[in-house]
Amino acid sequence: MVSPKLLLSTIESALLDNSPPNPRQRIELIHAIRSSLPSLRSLLSYPAPKASDRSQVQSKEVRLPDSTPISLDDQDVHIALKLSDVLNLNEIDCVGLLVSANQEWGLSGREPLDILRLTTGLWYTERRDLITALYTLLRAVVLDQGLDIDLVNDIQKHLEDLFNSGLRQRLISLIKELNREESAGLGGPHADRYVLDSRGALVERRAVVCRERLSLGHCLVLSSLIVRMSQKDVKDVFSALKDCAADVNDSGSTLKLQIVFSLLFSLVIAFMSDALSTVTDKASVLSCDVTFRREFQELVMAFGNDPNIEGFVDGIRLAWTVHLMLTQDGSTSRETTTGSLSSDLALSSCLELFVSNNVFQFLLDNVLRTAAYQNDDEDMIYMYNAYMHKLMTCFLSHPLARDKVKEMKEKATSALSPYHSVGSHDLINSTDANSQHIQTRSQPFVSLLNLVSEIYQKEPELLSGNEVLWTFINFAGEDHTNFQTLVAFLRMLSTLASSEEGASKVFELLQGKAFRSVGWNILFECLSIYEQKFKHALQSAGTMLPEFQEGDAKALVAYLDVLQKVIENGNPIERKKWFPNIEPLFKLLSYESVPPYLKGALRNTIATFIQVAPVLKDTIWSYLEQYDLPVVVGHPPGNSVQQMSTQVYDMRFELNEVEARRERYPSTISFLNLLNALIAEERDVTDRGRRFVGIFRFVYDHVFGPFPQRAYADPSEKWQLVVACLQHFKMILSMYDIRDEDVDSVVDQSQPSTMAHSAPLEMQLPILELVKDFMSGKIVFRNIMGILLPGANALTYDRTSQIYCHLLEKAVHLSLEIIILIFEKDLVLSDFWRPLYQPLDAILLQDHSQIVALLEYVRYDMLPQIQQCSIKIMSILSSRMVGLVQLLLKSNATNSLVEDYAACLELRSEQFQVIENTSDDPGVLILQLLIDNINRPAPNVTHMLLKFDMDTPVERTILLPKYHFSCLKVILDILEKLSKPDVNALLHEFGFQLLHELCMDPLTCGPTMDLLSTKKYQFFSMHLDTIGVAPLPKRNNNQALRISSLHQRAWLLKLLALELHACDMAAPKHREACLSILGHIYVRQIIEIGTDPELSFTFQTNSDHSGIESIRKSKPLFKAEVLELLEVVQFRSPDTTMKYSHFVPNLKYDMRVDDILSNPATSEKGGVYYHSERGDRLIDLASFRDKLWQMCNFLNPQLSSLNSEGELGDLRESIQQLLRWGWRYNKNLEEQAAQLHMLTGWSQIVEVSVSRRMSFLENHLEILFGVLDASLSGSASPDCSLRMSLILTQVALTCMAKLRDERFLCPGGVNSDNVTCLDIILAKQLPNGACHSILFKLIMAFLRHESSEILRRRQYALLLSYLQYCGSMLDPDVPASVLRYLLREEQDGEEDLDLQKIDKEQAELAQANFSILKKEAQSILDVATKDARQGSEAGKAMALYVLDAIISIDQDRFFLGQLQSRGFLRFCFMSISNFSYQDSWHSLDSLQRLCTLEAELALLLRIGHNYGKIGAQVLFSMGALEHLASFRMACLPMKVNADALVRKDLNVENKQRQILPPILRLVSCLMSLVDTSDFLEVKNKIVREVLDFVKGHQSIIDRVLRVDVSEADELILEQTNLVVAILSKVWPYEESDEYGFVQGLFGMMHALFPVDVESFNFAQSLENQKKFELILIRLCFSLSSYLYFLVTKKSLRLLVSDSSGNYQTPVGQLQPTLTLLVHLLHSATVSLSRVVEEKTLLLNKIQDINELSRQEVDEIISICMRQDCVLPSDNIRKRRYIAMVEMCRIAGNRDQLITLLLQLSEHVLNILLVHFQDSHGIPESTITTQMVVHGIKTASAGEISKLCRKLLPTLERLELLGEDKTGHGLKVFHRLVISLKERTIQKLAL
Repeated sequence: MVSPKLLLSTIESALLDNSPPNPRQRIELIHAIRSSLPSLRSLLSYPAPKASDRSQVQSKEVRLPDSTPISLDDQDVHIALKLSDVLNLNEIDCVGLLVSANQEWGLSGREPLDILRLTTGLWYTERRDLITALYTLLRAVVLDQGLDIDLVNDIQKHLEDLFNSGLRQRLISLIKELNREESAGLGGPHADRYVLDSRGALVERRAVVCRERLSLGHCLVLSSLIVRMSQKDVKDVFSALKDCAADVNDSGSTLKLQIVFSLLFSLVIAFMSDALSTVTDKASVLSCDVTFRREFQELVMAFGNDPNIEGFVDGIRLAWTVHLMLTQDGSTSRETTTGSLSSDLALSSCLELFVSNNVFQFLLDNVLRTAAYQNDDEDMIYMYNAYMHKLMTCFLSHPLARDKVKEMKEKATSALSPYHSVGSHDLINSTDANSQHIQTRSQPFVSLLNLVSEIYQKEPELLSGNEVLWTFINFAGEDHTNFQTLVAFLRMLSTLASSEEGASKVFELLQGKAFRSVGWNILFECLSIYEQKFKHALQSAGTMLPEFQEGDAKALVAYLDVLQKVIENGNPIERKKWFPNIEPLFKLLSYESVPPYLKGALRNTIATFIQVAPVLKDTIWSYLEQYDLPVVVGHPPGNSVQQMSTQVYDMRFELNEVEARRERYPSTISFLNLLNALIAEERDVTDRGRRFVGIFRFVYDHVFGPFPQRAYADPSEKWQLVVACLQHFKMILSMYDIRDEDVDSVVDQSQPSTMAHSAPLEMQLPILELVKDFMSGKIVFRNIMGILLPGANALTYDRTSQIYCHLLEKAVHLSLEIIILIFEKDLVLSDFWRPLYQPLDAILLQDHSQIVALLEYVRYDMLPQIQQCSIKIMSILSSRMVGLVQLLLKSNATNSLVEDYAACLELRSEQFQVIENTSDDPGVLILQLLIDNINRPAPNVTHMLLKFDMDTPVERTILLPKYHFSCLKVILDILEKLSKPDVNALLHEFGFQLLHELCMDPLTCGPTMDLLSTKKYQFFSMHLDTIGVAPLPKRNNNQALRISSLHQRAWLLKLLALELHACDMAAPKHREACLSILGHIYVRQIIEIGTDPELSFTFQTNSDHSGIESIRKSKPLFKAEVLELLEVVQFRSPDTTMKYSHFVPNLKYDMRVDDILSNPATSEKGGVYYHSERGDRLIDLASFRDKLWQMCNFLNPQLSSLNSEGELGDLRESIQQLLRWGWRYNKNLEEQAAQLHMLTGWSQIVEVSVSRRMSFLENHLEILFGVLDASLSGSASPDCSLRMSLILTQVALTCMAKLRDERFLCPGGVNSDNVTCLDIILAKQLPNGACHSILFKLIMAFLRHESSEILRRRQYALLLSYLQYCGSMLDPDVPASVLRYLLREEQDGEEDLDLQKIDKEQAELAQANFSILKKEAQSILDVATKDARQGSEAGKAMALYVLDAIISIDQDRFFLGQLQSRGFLRFCFMSISNFSYQDSWHSLDSLQRLCTLEAELALLLRIGHNYGKIGAQVLFSMGALEHLASFRMACLPMKVNADALVRKDLNVENKQRQILPPILRLVSCLMSLVDTSDFLEVKNKIVREVLDFVKGHQSIIDRVLRVDVSEADELILEQTNLVVAILSKVWPYEESDEYGFVQGLFGMMHALFPVDVESFNFAQSLENQKKFELILIRLCFSLSSYLYFLVTKKSLRLLVSDSSGNYQTPVGQLQPTLTLLVHLLHSATVSLSRVVEEKTLLLNKIQDINELSRQEVDEIISICMRQDCVLPSDNIRKRRYIAMVEMCRIAGNRDQLITLLLQLSEHVLNILLVHFQDSHGIPESTITTQMVVHGIKTASAGEISKLCRKLLPTLERLELLGEDKTGHGLKVFHRLVISLKERTIQKLAL
């Protein structure tokens, strides 16, 4: 069986939705109905208590149906038994109620009384759901809702079966039973009076039961139209009607009266439907039973003593009589045969009885005009009126009734005749007037006319085609001899004129000769007669004004009402011709003898003419100034200032003297309404209301100010007066703005209160006076707060019980709107007007109850506009008052406000009608309020309404949405169900946004994310399968829903991305939520933390296959929801660039639309734009329209008086077309923003999951390739906009970076802890085909039609990343030599095969990349070179780096030729040479320019290195050295200035230092050309230019050579090495040493050669120490190379040692000595031995890596400073892999160092050997360099012997080096060592 809640939800979603139910909904609906038939058949019938069940509950263990046994505690047992006693329910069912209540609310920790009330409320909620479900089904069948006829027929069949099985009898009995004082009804004497409803609000049980009875009554009414009532049903309903009518006499409750109405109309509908069914050849159910007719006749004819009951019985008598009339023919023959009473006699008796009792007046006074009737359900009111229409139509169409009506008319004509005047003596003769009124009311004919008027006034559409009524009109319109019948007839005519058709008929009826005594001519003749009388009296001296006859006055009022309706509803074109002269309507307004109510009717009629034609507005103004009473502004009532000596008959006098005495105010009300209507049409606001200041003062001082103290005979007039005043104030605040000059106006008001109005009237501005009133808490503010302070509860009570409720409702609404308008203006003035005037919030703070009252109107759900205003006020106050929540806490208003806001939001979510204007949507306003307040100081409104703990820090709150009814509970329920997507789209959108913002806020993120991570929600990841990938609504059908749907998905994706980013995977809830999100996004099995699965597919290495195909061959193409989400957002963006000129091509009038649209200001500041709730900048169509009309009026002042309606119509059409263009522009802009928003959300979740959570997924490579491929495809699509392409390219960048990271992460299976060297080779590399596909799509995206530099920069970065990815299939951190050695150890010689295979794949991939780029070379180079020339500095740099990367893969100098042909290389050189130092070095532009310069140098250097000597020759031929020479390197700093360390320009200075090495590298690159020159060709051009370059930069080279190496950083060491390398190549060609470079090199040798590398204190990490060691050895090698060149090429001979005793050696001419070289050789040998041992140790550890413990592995990782690569949860296998790679990298570094040390040693050995072989011998220490060159004198034997003794041990140590340890061939090296050793031994022997 379906639960009542589910049944109701299914029915409402299928039947009440805007769209027709889909097949699935129809099936679910029919299934739910069939499943619930037993519950509906036995409606509200529940199992009774049983002793056995009571015993089971008392045993504390209960087994519910379809459930395991449930254990109860003492409290549960007590509450269950109490429920059974209170509700007369079975005990087991009560336990089930407790279980349901606990699931719904969470009962733990609640008081027993609260649990009892909650459970009782849940029971009543289930009952209400069941009744509402039945009512909805009945309504769907009875009312035409546009449902499918087959579906309606299916529902009707089930309902017919229900009623045929006795459901109607059950409804009747329930209406009676529920009214009894017992457990099953209103509750016994000991039952709790209150229950807690579904919102947690405390409500009275009697009210709940009474509401149930009313709903049952409504079902009973509708049931009569499904299955006709039986005789027994009629009798039972009639009996229940009399019982309930009697009950009404006792209480007078509105609900009880509505129950009586439901029973009354159930019988009326039963009689009418039964009688009218005979028309369709169906027999009448009721009339065919003669016995029933006789018995029921006796029942209705029985007299009673209760007049109220008799009145309702008269209504039944009327319906019964009409039923007899309609069924008379068929029943008469049967009655004749049975001897029954004559049908005519029954008819006549019944007719006479209800006419004599004047049932028509009873129905008017006690039914149709009651507040209970008018405030009933709208559908039921329509049904009641419709059948009253049928009842009266049938009654008036029957001959017997017509005769009776004629008789009633004749009687009324003869009885009502007296006329009397309405002068001042009316008050004296009030007794006669009352008797006349009673006599009028007692006439059935008059009551009948009034009843007909009342019926059709409520439902004007029932007049269409009603010939019976028009026939009755013709009959009733003749022979009126008294004003009472005439007034009633005219009132009926005014009702008939409520439609356009009726208005035309009534006009023609009164315009023609249909009636002798009724017509328009009579109206205007009467007005003219009285006007002539009054004018004659005024012209006659001493003559008093004649009295106005009451009959004439009331007849004129009735005529004017008809005229008003005719003008209001008449055809807009035809009505302009009906009454060309309206001046007679004004002529009686100024006479005192004219009754105020007649003046009111005149002004109300005049007001209707304002809309007839624009020109009439000015005409009416002129007539009012001519004829109406003046507005003389004096002192307000009660002012102590002396009154005016002469009394003036003006509006003040009429209000305070005439109307106040009668306590009736029709004249003033009409006066204000007329003026408000005229002012509302004013378009010229330049005078800011100064011309209306007199009217304002009258309203302010005399009408609204004293209105609470006045007496009112009719309360409706009081609220009409208030509404008119409030509308006037609202217009003032809306039409006029505050200006800057207004801040000075307060000076004029800084006087004592007695001088409050001392300023001249013409100088006052109404808007300022009104704002001052509120900002000082004066009379208007006090009166408005007096209207509002009774609160929402009082308004709710009056709304259901008072006839003037709608006026009161409107007054409250206007008051709230005025407060909001004041809030919009007061802050502009408050800073200048203090302290005399304060902001409105400060005024409200003076009495906290005022704030509470304003905010509690959110509770009032009968008029959504009031709720909206209250929410807006809450939003304003929350932004102004920091302590608002504390104030509400002190006022004990927070709990009620929390429930009220939640109830308002829930009610909005249950609606089925789309709210077009989002500013009128209370749900959106609440969600915006919550979002806006999140970041405000705690505790704020968001914390309060979402039920965060206000007593503790917000961040410590544990959210319990089930425990408290709050907005949080409602929002979570809404987002969980996502029902009615077309109606609740914005609620879903802003709900997701709210949760996202809560998770972003530092205070609320913890509690919110903990709540959303629970299993029930898991951040709504399940919606990815529903709304996430659902097709978007069509743009043409529902663009607003399409836009909101995109935003919903965006916020959902952002919310999920936030959890993936910030969740704590150590927390089980968050871990589960994170894995659930990943599972929904990628639809793959989730693995445990710390493991990394093997690839589940094998890559094809054949480059002939595409990457996609290679993946398909092993596994289906990766297609996850992440790609489906991308497909959703990949559609062509709507066009937002279409100009209005294309939309309105033939704009006839010059309206200067461009001037209007070019103003960027918002509508509040004079522009036409506004920012939507989403932040989109849209066109305000209302402001746009007003601006267009203002522009037209300005350009053509005669526009309003155009003679041609056609021209004005053309202008209206043009403006309408412009507005349509504006609407389309707004929607397209919103959709484009929504599309980008969703794509941004998609990119966030992809980037976060890829970068942070990829380890939890299998098939990393497949996922990354799928997303990368889809992103590039989308970016290349022609439908992809520029901004979308930016986002997609960023995602592709992230995926490409992750691919690079993933390539060398730990591969292998998950079942082994061991790693091998093969793991390094088996990199997770995409197949070549997949790589080609990526490059192809990247190029397609790069060459897209619409592009920008920002996009291309990202594409450049992506291309660079791709080329880097393809650059090496082996880990660049693992040298090939080390890898080859390790593989040889593991695979016994197969390593070459593996490496060859990798090299082959690498070559194939490089060749394919080159081929793809070559095909599109022209386009790519065009774009790249253009960016490099004309782009921004960042764009230039990126383009240059891309060209650098392309050059690096250029295999046949193709791209080099392309760049040369474009002159691009020459451009680069010119750019370098033109580099300016004039700009500030410390600006951002300078830093970017330095980056560009660095990129240019890198490109040129790449050409030199990639193409070898050919490239160098190209660079040289272009004058590379000349251009570099013009770039003044001397201005570049060598090292960081100490002052820069504390300056912001440190980055700039570092960048400047980095420029020098690339320049030196480029020069060094050109040195490859020097090696080809013969040593003797000193005049060689290349050598000469390089020497010139060196000489031209003497200063910087000197600085480099003088650097203290021990304190140098890496960059300085590199500079030094480059300078030494350059000098070593070219300086030997220089004959002289005037520049001192030789001494600088020699000095550096003296500084470096004697020092061991280990002695340098680098104060760096281990990695940096190894790097610095390598650089120093390379520098020593460069110095030794230079020395070797001097010795071998220039015959330099070195001394054995420095002269320790010879002081004649010049300072600065120190030379390296052989002793120094021996020491260098010794240091190199020691380092070589150490490095070899380190390398051997590392290789052994690598081989034994699987034998190391976790602690040992972690120590290796720690030593290598790679702790950031390891997570605590990573397993031992990953740790071993990281440690192995790091040790391989260090071993590679050691291998490089071994190579350098061997080369260094070889140079030194050669130099020594040259000296030992020299025939001249070794020179002495005292010989100069010049002497040494010519070999003048040799060294002593002692010095040589000492040198040899130092050298020999080193040689012996070098001799022991083995190839197996060093990894290098040492045959030549050993021969050199042996030769030198032999020479050394020979020298020692001498």
